[in-house]
Amino acid sequence: MPKKFFKVELVPALRRLEILSKGLTSSGLIGAYRSVFKGKGLEFTGYRGYTMADDASLIDWKASSRTNEILIKEYAEEREVDVFFLIDCSERMLFGSTDKLKAEYVIELTASLTHAILEAGDSVGLSLYSDKVKSDILPSRGKTQFYTISKMLLNPEYYQGNNFDLKGAVKFIFNYLKKSAVIIIISDFLSWKDDWQESLKLLTTKFDVICIMVRDPRDRTLPVDVGEVVVQDPSTGKTLLIEPELIRHAYESEVKEKEDKIKKVILKANIDFVDISTEKSFVKPIINLFLKRALKWK
Repeated sequence: MPKKFFKVELVPALRRLEILSKGLTSSGLIGAYRSVFKGKGLEFTGYRGYTMADDASLIDWKASSRTNEILIKEYAEEREVDVFFLIDCSERMLFGSTDKLKAEYVIELTASLTHAILEAGDSVGLSLYSDKVKSDILPSRGKTQFYTISKMLLNPEYYQGNNFDLKGAVKFIFNYLKKSAVIIIISDFLSWKDDWQESLKLLTTKFDVICIMVRDPRDRTLPVDVGEVVVQDPSTGKTLLIEPELIRHAYESEVKEKEDKIKKVILKANIDFVDISTEKSFVKPIINLFLKRALKWK
């Protein structure tokens, strides 16, 4: 069952992210963000006189003939971007072997990125999704948007459902968002149904997609020297008595194989991907993601 409250520290997370980002980029997280999220195109801003250093193809001959001066068009990048978070809020996200549940870790991560997006002047929205939409908010700007999104993330009543249905989520997004956006999917990728690959490819036909995998250490390895333990499948409720030491290597091998398959599919679809573990800060991996995107778009 969901907890009555989440143990989340939003302000320290925001400060840590901003402090570290300033050490990695000259203009901080906001500058890193601006350098990697594409605008919608170029906007005509006016004319200026032609110089030998200019591209002759930019000359506007009609305007030049009217003024008896060779003029070129000037453009500015349209900076406004809509960012939309698709957050896995299935019951599996309520697991945690560290100080924070996966859901709590994702809340801090999402809130931090939301803050950066809004500070950059872009719009941000969100959907909490598992087997269906639990809550959603359209992309918008302003300080109130940050508090609205944070309040939504912190409501434990939304964290229900055994599986994350990407096919249903993609259908929802296509109907919900009326224009293109950057879609950031945050999930542990553990409960995704078998048809997720095709759904993800469909999403990339209209949107710029980023996938962030958040895993708990116990999602990847079993504890040692604990004797027999009872584990429960959150999807079915069935329990099983196991001795972790005996199956640890087989478990780790299977997990790695599945993770490698996920990464291969995502990267083949030209989707930016980063995996993060809840026992470590998300700051450096997110900044590294930004820097990789900056290199890709140069």
